[in-house]
Amino acid sequence: MTNLSVNLNKVALIRNTRNIGIPSITKMAQICIDAGAKGITVHPRPDQRHIRPGDVYDLVEVVAPIEFNIEGNPLEASFMEIVRKVKPTQCTLVPDAPDTFTSDSGWDLTKNCDLLSPIIQELQALGSRVSLFMDADIKQISLVPQTKAERIELYTEPYATAFRENQDLEATFQQYAEAAKKAQELGLGVNAGHDLNLDNLAKFCSIPNILEVSIGHALTAEALEMGMANTVKEYLKILSR
Repeated sequence: MTNLSVNLNKVALIRNTRNIGIPSITKMAQICIDAGAKGITVHPRPDQRHIRPGDVYDLVEVVAPIEFNIEGNPLEASFMEIVRKVKPTQCTLVPDAPDTFTSDSGWDLTKNCDLLSPIIQELQALGSRVSLFMDADIKQISLVPQTKAERIELYTEPYATAFRENQDLEATFQQYAEAAKKAQELGLGVNAGHDLNLDNLAKFCSIPNILEVSIGHALTAEALEMGMANTVKEYLKILSR
C-alpha cells in the first residue's frame, strides 16, 4: 500500500492570517495521525509564509510514531539549520527559488550532482533518508544514483493538469509510469506529490510500487468540506485498493 504523508503547509497558511494560533499545527497533525496517515510533511520556506521553524520543532514529538518528511531547498542556510536540529525521517530536497510561488520543477542534475552529493551525505549521516524532487524525465532520473539519494519524488503537477483538463492524459500518465519504472530499475524508491487529489490519485497510484504520496493543498481544501479526519480516511481508502 502506498503511504499517505499529509502536508500541513496550507493549514499553517490559514493560521498565519491571524495571531491567535488557530488552527493548531500540532493538533491537526495529531488528527491526521489518528486517522491513519503514515507521515507528516512540512516545507518551511525562508519567507515563513506558512510553516515556520517553530512549527517544525513543535511537531517532532507529535510525529515521532510515524514518518516526518521535511521538504526544502538545501542551498538555503535556514533549511539546513532546521534539519540538523530535527533529523527527520526523510528530507525531500526541492530546487525552489526563495521567491517561488510553489514548487514548479525538479532538479537539473546535469548541473547540480556535485553540489547535492555532499549535502546528501551529511543528511544521511544525520539519519535522514533523502529524496530528490524530480520531473518525469528519464534522462534526469538516470543521474540520481550519482548523488547517492535513496528516493525520488515525482513532481506530479503536469499529470494533475492533464487529468483535470482531459488533455494528453494517457501520454502524460505513461511518461510517469516509465519514469517510475526507470527509477525502480536503478534501485530508487519512488514517492510522488503536487496537485494530487481525491479525483486523480487512484489512476496515478495504479503505477506499481509508489511508496508514498505527499498531499497538502487539495487535501486541506477537501477537509474544509469533509473534516480533516474524514478526508484522510478517504485518501487511505483509495490507497488501499
